[in-house]
Formats: sequence, structure tokens, C-alpha cells
Amino acid sequence: MSDDTPSSTTAAPPPGGRPAKQRSEKTAIWYFLAALLLPILTVMAKYVTIDGHKLPKRGAFILSPNHYSEFDPVVMGRFVWGLGRVPRFLAKSSVFKNPIVGAILRASGQIPVEREGGGRSADPLKAAKQLVDKELAVIIYPEGTLTRDPDLWPMRGKTGAVRMALTAGVPIIPAAHWGTQQIMARYSKKISFVPRKRIVCKIGDPVDLSDLMGRPIDQAVLAEGTERVMSAIAALLGDLRGETPPAERWDPVKNNQKETGRFE
Repeated sequence: MSDDTPSSTTAAPPPGGRPAKQRSEKTAIWYFLAALLLPILTVMAKYVTIDGHKLPKRGAFILSPNHYSEFDPVVMGRFVWGLGRVPRFLAKSSVFKNPIVGAILRASGQIPVEREGGGRSADPLKAAKQLVDKELAVIIYPEGTLTRDPDLWPMRGKTGAVRMALTAGVPIIPAAHWGTQQIMARYSKKISFVPRKRIVCKIGDPVDLSDLMGRPIDQAVLAEGTERVMSAIAALLGDLRGETPPAERWDPVKNNQKETGRFE
């Protein structure tokens, strides 16, 4: 277990040459946001990362964490930044129309996604191409919304994260964090600044989807891949909590609860 300060890495030198200089993801807008937010976040909590070395230092990938607080994106963004990558999220294209918010989203490289009925991306190929071309680290919550599980375990997953991974041909890495609920409880609008909290994040190995690659991306393939991702996330969270995850995941449909998915 360690804090999430990334160790320095150097690109491998080409044959007979000097090391290639990698273009930094951390542009001026990101340093500005970090200078604005990190001091506040540091006062609020201590952030501890387990197996942070499993997060790739370069190249495109999807990070899929658990989701139980509206404050989760801030916390996961903090962890990803601390591990040396720039966090990106999928954002509804309508949000980009706001002059101020849209300018920040565009400057920070967030990915606009058109949506149609049911919360499904209308153009996953476009988002997947941007993910690969720009070698981004994109955070996608496979549950699509805050878990409805009474004990904050991951609930039934949606297929968006796996669809994106298979479409783009990039790894999907599970993660779990615990402690964020002490800053902002599920469904709460109140933020707790004191006392200082402790939030732990554990990064998992990439989920093996190799047998699904190259197959038609149909519902059966997506369901199988999503189940693997959710199982990996639940296992990581179980490690953090020192508990065994439920044998069956909470299903909002079976429990007659309305879902408001963000990406499927």
C-alpha cells in the first residue's frame, strides 16, 4: 500500500537513438484545475492507492470504478491524476453548449457523447476513435448511475464500458474506492470537510476480454464482458472493505426502481 505519487518513467530509447520524448497530457488547463482543486481535496482527505502501478503510464484504456456518491468523479479524477494520467470522462454533448462549462470541457479534452433514448450513445464509434487516437485514460462507470444496493456494493452493470472497450480495442481496468461516502453520502447534497477522511483506491488487472474480441458485439457478448467487469470491481471492493461481496448483484429492474443510466 502506498500513496498515489507516481514513480518516474522514461520512454524506451529507439535503437541507436536517445529516448523519445512523450508529449505530456498535463496541459495548462489541467495544471490550473489541479492548483485550484488539489489543496481543497488534500484538506478533505488522505488518498491511498493500492496497486497503483497497474494503471498504464501511457496509451489508451478505460478505467471502470464502482459508483456510490456524486463526489466519486472528483475522487477518481484525483487518484488518476496522482498516478500520472489525466482523467477524462464522457459528457453529454448538450453540456458542451454552455459557454463556460463547455469551454472548460473542451480545453480539458473531455469526450462529448450524443445520446438517444435509453441513455445509449448514438455514436460510440466516434467516441472510441477519439479514445484511441489521443491515447486517453477515460473513466466510465459501468453501473451508469449510483448503485441502488442498500450496502453500497456494485449493482448490475450496464454494457457501455465493455462496448467502448471492444469497439476501441483497448483494455478495461477495474477499480474500487472506499471512503468517499464520508465526504458525500449517497443521494446527499452536503459535503463534509471535517474531520479529515481516508479514501482508499485499489486498481485491478485488466479484465480479460480476449475471447470476445473480434466477435460481433451483440447483447450476449456485452453481457458476458460486463459480468466479468462487475465481478472484478466487486472483488476489489470486497478487499478494501474486508468483506465478501454478495453472491447476487442488486438489480434495479427486479426491485422495481427507476434507472437513470448515464452511458449504456
